[in-house]
Amino acid sequence: MLALTSLLMSHFRSHLRADLHLDARPVAIHGNNGAGKTNILEAVSLFSPGRGIRRASAADMARQPEALGWKLKGLLQTTGPTFEVETSSEGGNARQVKIDNKAASQVALGRIARVVWLIPAMDRLWIEGAEGRRRFLDRIALSFDPDHAEATLAYEKAMRERNRLLKDNVRDAAWYRVLEGQMAEAGFRIHQTRVDAVSRLTAAQKEAETAFPVAELQLIQAEGEMPESVDDLRAALDAGRARDLAVGRTLVGPHRSDLMGAYAAKGLPAKDCSTGEQKALLVSLILANARALQAEEGSAPILLLDEVAAHLDGNRRAALYDEICALGTQAWMTGTGPELFQELGDRAQHLEVVDQNGLSEVVQE
Repeated sequence: MLALTSLLMSHFRSHLRADLHLDARPVAIHGNNGAGKTNILEAVSLFSPGRGIRRASAADMARQPEALGWKLKGLLQTTGPTFEVETSSEGGNARQVKIDNKAASQVALGRIARVVWLIPAMDRLWIEGAEGRRRFLDRIALSFDPDHAEATLAYEKAMRERNRLLKDNVRDAAWYRVLEGQMAEAGFRIHQTRVDAVSRLTAAQKEAETAFPVAELQLIQAEGEMPESVDDLRAALDAGRARDLAVGRTLVGPHRSDLMGAYAAKGLPAKDCSTGEQKALLVSLILANARALQAEEGSAPILLLDEVAAHLDGNRRAALYDEICALGTQAWMTGTGPELFQELGDRAQHLEVVDQNGLSEVVQE
């Protein structure tokens, strides 16, 4: 079991202070638009590596106009020990993490907490650019392999430096070899982790009885095929250097990958599905991610589902709640009214968020 059983928010977004005490059941949060519901989900998302559900800077998360910085504290209950986690930022500086009162890296945080989310910004995932789909897949890959974040950071750092050389029209091969070696090592790890994540999602969907459609997934490259080994990727970077010099950027590697999806039963590309079908496909993948982790790790991840009922009819909404409860996952869900969570009843804990003159107040019902 993985659950956040307490959450203290201080000067975070619209919340001056909120102190929540919870159990492992799903958390249903309702309130008017702009009351501060999504800010709670963003706070929970920061108990995992990265920049959270909004991908915001630490400075942007501070309550305004004070801009003093912010702090989040919580207890993460796992199948083993319970961890006291604190993450904070002062003066707009990068966020810091402490686990059991000791400074820790975000990668370490990823080893004790798996958090996966679905937010309204993802509703257009299948019809917008490849970057969003890579980010979506990387979040899932990270839930399976916490070291995926480290490989991604190493690859992006080396690629930025290589791209700088390309833009400056540097032609000395010696300047590139070390960077291309780093990119090949990290890039191939990224690709393998993504391929593995797609395989796990596919298996988890096929093995489940679910009310949601199976999404057929394929990882493709913008041009050609992804090199099949570290040495092949290093050689491809070397061979493509002249072409990359001409355009001033790197044209081969995992940053050129794309995740393609289709509604399997209809043989219809996800981008051509209805809005409701696209949403259902995303829900299917998030649930598959949770099922795979439960089977492999012994506990499902914490799920963050912002305005999840927006494109689901009553039957699918009830089916979603049944699957969440069957998984035993602590899913944090938001909606504008309590009627959206009626099917959950006492299987969930219910919170109301109200806006009091620009301050968010949380009422535990």
